[in-house]
Amino acid sequence: MENQIFELQYAMDTFYFLVCGALVMWMAAGFAMLEAGLVRSKNTTEILTKNVALFAISCTMYLVCGYAIMYDGGLFLSGITEVDSAAVLADFAAREDGFNGGSIYSGASDFFFQVVFVATAMSIVSGAVAERMKLWAFLAFAVVMTGFIYPMEGSWTWGGQSVFGMYSLGDDFGFSDFAGSGIVHLAGATAALAGVILLGARKGKYGKNGEINAIPGANLPMATLGTFILWMGWFGFNGGSVLKLGDISSAHSVAVVFMNTNAAAAGGLIGALLFARILFKKADLTMALNGALAGLVAITAEPSTPTPLEATIIGLIGGLIVVAAILTLDKLKLDDPVGAISVHGVVGLFGLLVVPFTNDGATFIGQAVGALTIFVWVFGASFITWMVLKAVMGIRVTEEEEYEGVDIAECGMEAYPEFSNK
Repeated sequence: MENQIFELQYAMDTFYFLVCGALVMWMAAGFAMLEAGLVRSKNTTEILTKNVALFAISCTMYLVCGYAIMYDGGLFLSGITEVDSAAVLADFAAREDGFNGGSIYSGASDFFFQVVFVATAMSIVSGAVAERMKLWAFLAFAVVMTGFIYPMEGSWTWGGQSVFGMYSLGDDFGFSDFAGSGIVHLAGATAALAGVILLGARKGKYGKNGEINAIPGANLPMATLGTFILWMGWFGFNGGSVLKLGDISSAHSVAVVFMNTNAAAAGGLIGALLFARILFKKADLTMALNGALAGLVAITAEPSTPTPLEATIIGLIGGLIVVAAILTLDKLKLDDPVGAISVHGVVGLFGLLVVPFTNDGATFIGQAVGALTIFVWVFGASFITWMVLKAVMGIRVTEEEEYEGVDIAECGMEAYPEFSNK
């Protein structure tokens, strides 16, 4: 009877993991639609190409070497083609927590769930460098980011390995990041920041006298659809990070995480919309969309311990922060067409630092050390990679190609051939 219960729990946990992974994979569509809506029409095909290609590259590089680096185990050559049921039963029965605790799921499902997180981190980069980066330079960076840079910092956090043998973020500092405000979102935004600094702003974005010129996106309905897709996918992102479903306690935790994730997104949108209304005297849709995403990023570091009210407040503050961050980056002349660095980087840091308010097991020092470790590693490694790519093949299209649109220059086709792209 006990074995039958275990097998049912194993099946439920594995199935839940796979479904959540599929939801996170669906976020790739959200990023594609959001970014395609926030760039100019003449750059739509290229941004879509980047998003589908980076997903394929992420999956392949994480399979080849990323997973092995992050979790000290390889899949590419050995594979997981079958499972020894008797061995799994014996191994789990020998554990101290028996059949009443611990995460039990197929190793293949674990890889699938992890690989879509890698793709999410890389998707953050694509929007920040949009409209002026060479496609193949971006894809070359994706190889390094998903095969080495992300897996290394992931090994120090979720992988439990020490940072170059010097200290352990978990054991020495108690660093906590439930679903990846820092590990995924801050990391992706940091890699994007390094690229943006070397790449420079789009032509016409900043005037000689310090003025900031708005460059509106071509398709706000598409951007809104992308936001809703991301909002939906985030339930898999955070909910799947509970890691199991097959017992009462875990099922309750999943429900709480779903509830708080949704509450934070709603709070973030409301906060950004109201702040934009105060600043601009208008209801700015793009700020509202980024506010919802900011709320989601903010709660990702710890969605299981806040009350619904606390989750809403955390999201609302994230929405306020993202509006201020977008305006601040513009003043610093860091051109980010979709606000990715603000949403995922600045608010990702906020999400990490707010964890101790609801989770007694985390400390501000531990969260700060973890955030600093992620930032220093990802920024340094990314900056070097971008520098090498700039020297070898160049990372920016020509001024003429930028004016005409990178769709034609990089992809040889227009997204909207019936209409003028100028």
